Amino acid sequence: MPHQANLRILDAVQKRLDLSDERVFVNVHEYGNTGSASVPLALWEARDQGRIKPGDLVLLTAFGAGFHWAAALLRF
Repeated sequence: MPHQANLRILDAVQKRLDLSDERVFVNVHEYGNTGSASVPLALWEARDQGRIKPGDLVLLTAFGAGFHWAAALLRF
């Protein structure tokens, strides 16, 4: 579940990592770039839609201006 900054970047990362659409949650088309709130918004929305189930591993990633970045792997 990546930071939702730019659909072009999300598509490029998904393609480079050879991930199917089912494995990447994208909501940038609904909210635009929500900055630091994009990861928790995407996490909440994916869980609400039933795309995250108990026992699933979820990778959260974010990056920003000035080469700030973060990642976390969570089990639900």
